[in-house]
Amino acid sequence: MSMDGDEGRRRLSCRLLWMVVVGILLSGGAVVCGQSDEDSGGGGVFDASAPEAQVAAANAEMVPAMFIFGDSLIDNGNNNDLASLAKANYYPYGIDFNGGPTGRFSNGYTMVDAIAELLGLPLIPAYSQASNSADQMLHGVNFASAAAGILDITGRNFQLYNLGARKFVLAGIGLMGCIPSILAQGTTGRCSDEVNQLVLPFNANMKTMINNLSVNLPGSKFVFIDVHNMFQDILANARFYGFRVVNRGCCGIGRNRGQITCLPLQTPCPNRNEYVFWDAFHPTEAVNVLMGRKAFSGTPDVVYPINIQQLANL
Repeated sequence: MSMDGDEGRRRLSCRLLWMVVVGILLSGGAVVCGQSDEDSGGGGVFDASAPEAQVAAANAEMVPAMFIFGDSLIDNGNNNDLASLAKANYYPYGIDFNGGPTGRFSNGYTMVDAIAELLGLPLIPAYSQASNSADQMLHGVNFASAAAGILDITGRNFQLYNLGARKFVLAGIGLMGCIPSILAQGTTGRCSDEVNQLVLPFNANMKTMINNLSVNLPGSKFVFIDVHNMFQDILANARFYGFRVVNRGCCGIGRNRGQITCLPLQTPCPNRNEYVFWDAFHPTEAVNVLMGRKAFSGTPDVVYPINIQQLANL
């Protein structure tokens, strides 16, 4: 697969980008709203007995609110009513989510859903659903929108800091060369090193940026989630984490089930917890929850310089 360097970078930042800002965490405390395995059918993987979940329950609400910005990996319904082809408000999306399809591009939880529960928060509502109700916005709002990109001005906009936000979590880009959509474009069945190399400068520059912002914005704390390292670990140690299928989507059509993404009423794989990828672009709930836990309580190789739990406790 050949791709012009500038074009590749543009596609990564404007089409397949993970997310720029996961959330703004302010210090505080309140309620826990969760989803049990019993509620979530074949894919529910959030374990209330896990050490991280017990910590969150013991501390109740570790922060008062979380505001989320990003793309389809964490969109939870903002695209439902938009004039966009990027939608996931149909079955089998949400097959394992209590309530069915919501607009999440997964079979169940997104990564920020898992992080919200670990922080002792209810699931953060989409802006499109909460904008008319102040009560629904008490714990934060999710502004993520599928197919969203980055504008240059975004990196220079400190409006949120000026409004009082002091704790920020930013995520890098994962191994984009290993998603089913990219695998399906090749013939070897292996990850595209070319695409993966395009990710590295972005992640390195973001890490440098958060170090600079932490120094230049008084009282601020920035955390970087190294999704690249997380995903590399998951793929290299898939069997250890319980994953048996790493090179095709659970729901999709064509080579690697990545040539056409999950279609309405398509029958997905039954063993969703054993798949790394849900569709051509997005992880399964099992991977999202695993990455959420790593971001919450992981070591500096995956969340730098401190993890979200430590950030919330500052």
